[in-house]
Amino acid sequence: MPLRRATYRLYPTQEVSKILHYHRRLHKELYNSAVCERKVAYQKFGRSVSYFDQQNNLPAFKEVWTEYKNINSQALQATIKRVDFAFCRFFKGLSKYPKFKSIRNYSGWSYPSFTGWKAHSTGDNGYLELAKIGQVQMRGKARLWGTPKALGIIYRNGKWYASIVLEIDKTLLKNSRQTSDGVVAIDLGCQDAIAWSNGTEDGLVAAPRFLRKAEQKIKKLSKLKRRKRSPNYKKKVKASRRWKQVQKRISKLYRKVANQRQNWVHHQTTHLISCNSVVVTEKLEVKKMSAKAKKRRAPVGSPDHGSATRQGKRKKQKAGLNKSILDVGMGMIRSSLNAKLDDVNGVFSEAPTRQLKPSQTCPKCRHQKKKTLDQRVHECESCGYIQQRDIASCEVLLLWYSNNLSELGTSFVDADGSSSTSGTRSRKTAGSMKQLGQLKRQKSTLIGLDAETSPS
Repeated sequence: MPLRRATYRLYPTQEVSKILHYHRRLHKELYNSAVCERKVAYQKFGRSVSYFDQQNNLPAFKEVWTEYKNINSQALQATIKRVDFAFCRFFKGLSKYPKFKSIRNYSGWSYPSFTGWKAHSTGDNGYLELAKIGQVQMRGKARLWGTPKALGIIYRNGKWYASIVLEIDKTLLKNSRQTSDGVVAIDLGCQDAIAWSNGTEDGLVAAPRFLRKAEQKIKKLSKLKRRKRSPNYKKKVKASRRWKQVQKRISKLYRKVANQRQNWVHHQTTHLISCNSVVVTEKLEVKKMSAKAKKRRAPVGSPDHGSATRQGKRKKQKAGLNKSILDVGMGMIRSSLNAKLDDVNGVFSEAPTRQLKPSQTCPKCRHQKKKTLDQRVHECESCGYIQQRDIASCEVLLLWYSNNLSELGTSFVDADGSSSTSGTRSRKTAGSMKQLGQLKRQKSTLIGLDAETSPS
């Protein structure tokens, strides 16, 4: 059965809030202890410590540190699994070496199964019952409610949240959204956030620019914060009370911008899926698109040649472009479309951008000509076709999906796995809880086989 996540805002009392902060600190200390054990064991003894080694040491650990006896055992195992997950990502080259975390950077903990907690709700408000902590009122509304399977307690921006994983029936999930048999192609951009075309009707959705609108207030508060005593953790200098007050106001603005963007993405993607069950777009590498300007060598003959590198001349322009790309939320739009189409058994297809070049191809005669970013109108030199640039790109994507661009050397049938109809990408696994369960079952099976084959 499919799994979905519902997030609720928690409203603990002062007494319960102190207990929550205390548990968060204990989980943080356990995380740092597990990182330290792996680091010391490898550096001094050349020995690798696995997840099962640290998990089996938890009973002895709780005998020494008795305060951990009041915490759910599976929640402690989930914290140990976080450490294993971080090291697996490091070994696969997906992240840097795991660091010790301070309480400022440790968001919370999780319950990987339905033990140690209980949600008294049917999807609308209710309260959460946590073992050894107490009852916490929660407010919010889930679009669909099912069987609770896992829970995450999160502390972010001075507020507590509960993230509940629900197991939902497939029939209920399919009937929860309305869609039709339409096919639409979309193009994502900075000026027009979403341009779409279904062959008979075209449209443009202007970029909301939530961050740009709040930028002046953020700059004003940042200037005010620079006049206060900022913290210096290396020199053990604490931040002043006024610095914390201004920082709290800045965080509130950023949180408001993020909520506005998330709400806008939700409404736009829901509107697209309500009329179409097939969405075609181009494959975008948002992480590479929003990367910093590359450093380049100083030209020959300059005083800095051969000894230093300098940033490109268009560093500020690239920084502004990166901010606009992230302000639109292209990655959020893609993931939201993929998830919602999965609910209705729809199709999310990504065209190979580098081979297809949709913004440079004419949808009428297939003539290709390179355009700069400031050219917002497509004017074909070969056939004279004139169209808005993003809409013309959508028309090219529709032709690609209908397999009518074989003359350009690319077609829907020959697409690779990264742009298939399934919408999934090949990624490196790094030891999730699901894989951990498979390892445990495999281990128990091997133990059972050894017991059967051993002489009596």
